[in-house]
Amino acid sequence: MSDRSTESDQGDDPTEGPPSERPPHLERRRWPRQPGGQPAPHTASSPALAPLRFSTHERAPAEQFEAWRSHIAPLVDVILPEGKSPDDGFPAHHTAWHLGNLLIVQQRTPAHSYIRSQAMLRLSPIDHWYVELIRSGRTWTEVDRHVAENEPGKLVFRSLGYPSRGRATDLDAILLFMPYDLLADDAAVLEAANNSVLSGNLANLLINYVSGTEANLDVLTAEELPKIVHTIRDMVVACASAAAGPSSIGTPTNRGMMERAHRYIHRNLHSPDLTPEAVSRALGISRTRLYQLFGASGGVLNYIRKRRLLAAYADLSDPTNNRPISEIAEAAGFDLAANFTRAFSHEFGCSPREVRKAAIAERPVPSAPQVARPIGSTFADWLTTLGL
Repeated sequence: MSDRSTESDQGDDPTEGPPSERPPHLERRRWPRQPGGQPAPHTASSPALAPLRFSTHERAPAEQFEAWRSHIAPLVDVILPEGKSPDDGFPAHHTAWHLGNLLIVQQRTPAHSYIRSQAMLRLSPIDHWYVELIRSGRTWTEVDRHVAENEPGKLVFRSLGYPSRGRATDLDAILLFMPYDLLADDAAVLEAANNSVLSGNLANLLINYVSGTEANLDVLTAEELPKIVHTIRDMVVACASAAAGPSSIGTPTNRGMMERAHRYIHRNLHSPDLTPEAVSRALGISRTRLYQLFGASGGVLNYIRKRRLLAAYADLSDPTNNRPISEIAEAAGFDLAANFTRAFSHEFGCSPREVRKAAIAERPVPSAPQVARPIGSTFADWLTTLGL
């Protein structure tokens, strides 16, 4: 017993040497030994993500605030703190990563206030969910007379489908933007957690996972992105469900009704039978009640029209999409191409042909392997077409 132990400690391997010298009860090694004891090399795919960076540092101090205000305009209107002047400068950094059904944004900003008004909602079809993770600083955000205070070590979960206002100190934060459709199956639970502070063990796990993902954004491959998005989605739902509590599930609130309406519209967006009457029947409510729900968006017809135009913009921005513009117009609910062009130009400030021409001109030279680029070339493009 003692002698065998000593031989093992010396590193002797009875499976080595000629077959005639091996003990008969031991099988031959079934895999090759790596040189120097190193694992076999792994050939990874090329990185899939290219960040979209924005900074005001390259501008004159007096121009920095307006530059930031314009950049962030699709989300909120930004206001300087009392006593601050645009001439004082506004050094801000913003880096976005497009994972397909998820935007990860790294953001550093000086103190400011912000507002997402009802008037902005009427002009914007964005109804994404987002999570705010703060590294340093604090925010206070009010939604429907409820203020959520966020700080390092916590998360805030919020919908962009409702008016909000707030203020922030000097801030270093990570923001996660997720399209409505990604979380549609759990919309009722998530609505109850809107503007909630997420803390505790589940929130800590999500913070750690997001931080780990952030540290590897520049090396992630296309094959890995859907799995990462799915994992973050499930973790967000778990955190929000814990914050909402079991008593809030299934409560027939206005927001719950709105989420049902959104879900129905998103799933039937290209159906010719998608009408206010159809939505009313699906929800079991009157046309008047339906219009009240979508009052902030200018009515349900206006909301449907904007979502369809956004889907058309996504199709036209995709250089691999060869569908005729007439088919895209028909899918958007327009029988006449002229009406589609007029509505599209009014919404986006350019014609459908101009968008398609720009997409074709920007088509990257094929290389192997290559991942399709995100739709659009600005943060506003990434945000408005997220999930389409």
